[in-house]
Amino acid sequence: MFADIILPLNLPQVLTYGVPVDLQDQLRSGMRVEVALGKNKQYSGIVERLHNNKPENYIVKPIKGIIDEEPVVSEQQLKFWRWIADYYMASPGEVMNAALPAHLKMMGETRLEWVGDDSVVYDWSDAAYGAAQAIRMRKEVTITELRTIVHNTHFAAVLNELLENEVVVINEALETVYRPKREKVVTLHPRFVEEKQLIALFDELGKAPKQLQLLMGYIELKQKNGVVRQQELLDRVTGITSQLRTLIEKGVFAITEQNADRLLYTNVAEKKEIIFTPAQQTAYDQLCKALNEKNVTLLHGVTGSGKTLLYIRKIKECIAEGKQAILLLPEIGLTTQLVSRLRAFFGDELGVYHSHFSNNERVEIWEKVRKGKYKVVVGPRSAMWLPYVDVGLIIADEEHDSSYKQKDPAPRFHARDAAIYLASMYGSKVLLGSATPSVETLYNVRQGKYAYVSLKERYLGVGMPEITIVDARSLNKVRTLGVKMLTPELQDSIKETLQQRRQVILFQNRRGYAPFLLCTTCGWTPKCTNCDVSLTYHKSTDKLHCHYCGFKNLVMQTCHQCGSNTLTSKSFGTEKIEEEVKIVFPDARVARMDVDSMRGKHTVTELLSKLEKKKIDILTGTQMVVKGLDLEAVTLVGVISADSLLSFPDFRVNERAFQLMEQVSGRAGRADGQGKVIIQAYNIQHPVLQWVKNHDVHAFYTNEIRYREQFFYPPFSRIIKISFKHTEEDRAAQAAQIMAEALATIEGIAVQGPGPAMVPRVRNQYIREIWIKCPRNNILVNKVKFFIKEQRLYILGLKGNANVQIVFDVDPM
Repeated sequence: MFADIILPLNLPQVLTYGVPVDLQDQLRSGMRVEVALGKNKQYSGIVERLHNNKPENYIVKPIKGIIDEEPVVSEQQLKFWRWIADYYMASPGEVMNAALPAHLKMMGETRLEWVGDDSVVYDWSDAAYGAAQAIRMRKEVTITELRTIVHNTHFAAVLNELLENEVVVINEALETVYRPKREKVVTLHPRFVEEKQLIALFDELGKAPKQLQLLMGYIELKQKNGVVRQQELLDRVTGITSQLRTLIEKGVFAITEQNADRLLYTNVAEKKEIIFTPAQQTAYDQLCKALNEKNVTLLHGVTGSGKTLLYIRKIKECIAEGKQAILLLPEIGLTTQLVSRLRAFFGDELGVYHSHFSNNERVEIWEKVRKGKYKVVVGPRSAMWLPYVDVGLIIADEEHDSSYKQKDPAPRFHARDAAIYLASMYGSKVLLGSATPSVETLYNVRQGKYAYVSLKERYLGVGMPEITIVDARSLNKVRTLGVKMLTPELQDSIKETLQQRRQVILFQNRRGYAPFLLCTTCGWTPKCTNCDVSLTYHKSTDKLHCHYCGFKNLVMQTCHQCGSNTLTSKSFGTEKIEEEVKIVFPDARVARMDVDSMRGKHTVTELLSKLEKKKIDILTGTQMVVKGLDLEAVTLVGVISADSLLSFPDFRVNERAFQLMEQVSGRAGRADGQGKVIIQAYNIQHPVLQWVKNHDVHAFYTNEIRYREQFFYPPFSRIIKISFKHTEEDRAAQAAQIMAEALATIEGIAVQGPGPAMVPRVRNQYIREIWIKCPRNNILVNKVKFFIKEQRLYILGLKGNANVQIVFDVDPM
């Protein structure tokens, strides 16, 4: 018997290992196994397939051992992994690395084993003596442990001394990284279970009020939770640690340790029921009919229409049928506000999965999904990887959002599109929801591939916000010192909103203080030393930051090219807007929501809590403020610079600008319909602004689809982007040229490039790109994929090209 093993490495294919006879009855697909690769490296891999076909090209090594008693990855997951790897041109190991929680991937740990002669007296240096004695006594230590024994400055010298004296040998071993959480639990001695004995105990403790209080606290917690945790008992009755010890000594209580649930939530006393408005009920009836007729349905509901309530009803129906549901959201920040609402409907049947959980917590979520304890899972694209038992429904909320597309590392998959394939594996349905559907989704609706349901009015008939386009040239009239971004019209509206004790959101899709500095004498701008991009000034750190590689530099006072001191900041980011708002409205409580200010595990939750409690008057932010915020006190939204959204060099620029402005405008007036939106722009005649003003999705789509067809862009073509990266510019350019010349031999495709990427150097690697447009012909697309994979192997095999990185991105966003 042989097993194809997926290793967590970027290898072009799975590797085949022999299955020892004594393991053949136990081994199944989806189990983790321990295997050797090379001379000393040990890895844990996933068994993809068992078979009897012996490889002919290499000597087969045996599997060393089985790690699991049952598969941690299901057959359905393995099938899904294969599809992702094939469609998005990723290696099996890259998919495994993305899919498995870190703590399910056992890590190789280098160990030093003592083999010295205890009868020999060795001549050690002072630094090595202690290390040698420690290893001799323990018989074995890890490299990590050795670092703690000796100081880092002596580590290399000590390790060399141990090896030269031949007293240690290096071994590789796999370490289980996941550790269950342990907690202390208080239990009452069995003899007090009988009522008579318990009453006698109360009488006995009558003279010791603290001990009696402790016993009563125990009984309350036992009745409420079933299990009494020591920490909960101590928190409930303060200052009784010594009393607890006394009762343990008396034999009243006992302390035991048990595995704890890291994901314990307070049970909801009574789950909510759903009440629809007439418009929602009509949409729901249409939705049920549509899902019966088609596998994929688009729910096109305006912002604030209450699409979430329709999702909840469909999820409830799915659970009632004994199946699991997945609710995908484009970003982690969206889950915070939504989960608190969903918990009221689903209680502890609701699971949440995203990267802000610790590695141990993610393993526990994985297991709860695999065992069917979670009936509905909410999360971003990473939620797609969980081991579902039987999926009945997948919902992709805000399906248009580009955050569903994984950028780096591979696999560069699109969660919305992958969800449709995953649903087809289980024979389940997909519901796509958005107020601003993507062009591709609307095209599939027009082609009859997807069903369509619209919800055209806001919840309880609340009106859509009034949108005003303001000419940014009115900024020239502002005379207040330091104010350069808020037009008089926007300032007046903010003032009026604050007087009404309502909240304001100001949107600018650039973070930092100033996107770049400019010498007004010679035109020089400070650039990153590792990337061909200007540095952004962040006032919070008082440094220049590179948003591509993380490089930071001190603020420059003089120009490095001409020596003048005429450096000035140009353009503006969220930090500068926050500063200007505080100048104009000094009494307002101002907060910022962007990647820089929301890095902590609980920062988003804390910020949303302040907003809901009206402890913040004005919120400035990037597109994080656009997505899904439902705040009833927000009545004014300001888009600071629409021009920056409309001038990006990308064929999706109009689509993204329309979606961002329409979505952010939807944050205003969700409770009472008194919303107002002010969009500042210099090019006020731009057609996208008029479509946003009229909330006219269909006019936008009609214009956009004509342009896409004319220039052969998606959805009329399929795009594959190939990036070539190397520390030498000529090497990257040469590799790209070889690929382009080879692609010229394939008929029926359009090849653009090679040319420099938009940012031609990142992290000291020069980047060249080729864009391939293929007709929507699966046979031709698969032929192109196979061809460029083979061509990559050929290019990397050429002399000097071993370190060239060739990256594939299918359906780039």
